[in-house]
Amino acid sequence: MTTIRLLAASGETSDAALNDSGAYARPASPLRSRVAYAAAHVVPRAHADNTPGQPADIDWDATLAFRRNVYSWGLGVADAMDTAQRNMGLDAAATRELIARSAEVAREEGGSVVVGVNTDHVEEERIPLRQVIDAYVAQLHFTEEQGAGPVLMASRHLARVAESRTDYLRVYAAVLQQATTPVVLHWLGTAFDPQLEGYFGSRDWREASGTLLRIIEENPGKIAGVKMSLLNAESEIAVRERLPSDVRMFTGDDFNYVGLIGGSSIRSSSEDDDVDGEATPPSEGHSTTRRSHSDALLGAFAAITPVASAAIQALDAGDPDRYLEILGPTEELSRQVFAAPTFYYKTGVAFLAWLNGHQPAFQMVGGLHSARSLPHLSRIVELANASLALEDPELARERWHGMLRLNGVDA
Repeated sequence: MTTIRLLAASGETSDAALNDSGAYARPASPLRSRVAYAAAHVVPRAHADNTPGQPADIDWDATLAFRRNVYSWGLGVADAMDTAQRNMGLDAAATRELIARSAEVAREEGGSVVVGVNTDHVEEERIPLRQVIDAYVAQLHFTEEQGAGPVLMASRHLARVAESRTDYLRVYAAVLQQATTPVVLHWLGTAFDPQLEGYFGSRDWREASGTLLRIIEENPGKIAGVKMSLLNAESEIAVRERLPSDVRMFTGDDFNYVGLIGGSSIRSSSEDDDVDGEATPPSEGHSTTRRSHSDALLGAFAAITPVASAAIQALDAGDPDRYLEILGPTEELSRQVFAAPTFYYKTGVAFLAWLNGHQPAFQMVGGLHSARSLPHLSRIVELANASLALEDPELARERWHGMLRLNGVDA
């Protein structure tokens, strides 16, 4: 029996049986039952100066090959978002090049790509609302020119200067007026970015969701979907059930995605008992349709692309039990990858990409590969092995044991 070495926080080691891969098959036709995007990371050149504060020096061959692999499994790519280390090592010039190159690959592969639109190319920390609007619009127009779908990300600039929900309504209305194609609105929680506290005008998600829904109501035809990344299934369901019929909910909940994507008839073992309770009633005059599931736009799906594809293929085949059997075990893995401090989850995504052979070295821009401890990474190895998320188990074992030996651990 082949085993893999594990490292506990105490420094003690143990061995676990190395499982075979899931041996999942790529889909023969487009996925039908859910729209799913994997939020992809970037791969730096291994010999580059990948240290904090240095400009991103990207290995474009490996970075774009990763996106081609995602497309081969039937998923779309969400690019230049927080998983790509936006505001954590991916500078403005690299962001623009990533968007242009990724959009070109999507055209070549016939895949669907959406990309982040933000204000982060502006270096000043505090700018007036008019400049926030202009910064958003500049990135929006660039994204549209590349042929990618825009995801209007939460802006740190807006969070710093907005004094009330009225400021959010004003900024979003002005930006959406300039959009020539429907956009996805992104609500990123403070677990991912503490600087976004109070976004949409309140620290209470119930009050903030009212602002979000009003933006949607006041800008009909401009919004294709909402991506919620609050790590709170209750808030997502409450908003989801109040959305207009032409606006999708894309879950960004890397803790509870199994039940949220599966729908009301499929419950993840980690969901709270009251998650599928009564939704907040829709506002007067707001045309909604009751939704039983969320679509997906997840960093977790970049880490488990074959597993995610196989699970959605099971839903396509009308087999929710098989869906749960495949995807259910990955939720514990995702919770480990996204454990607090959650904004360092990118390290786990890149680590799994390295284990699975999608990049030549465990390196990240900005030196972020050092953001997690060896025992934390060991737990990722353990859970990826248990959930059949290691695409080439022997390669993963070889790479992980080499990393342990490099750090003085017998393997």
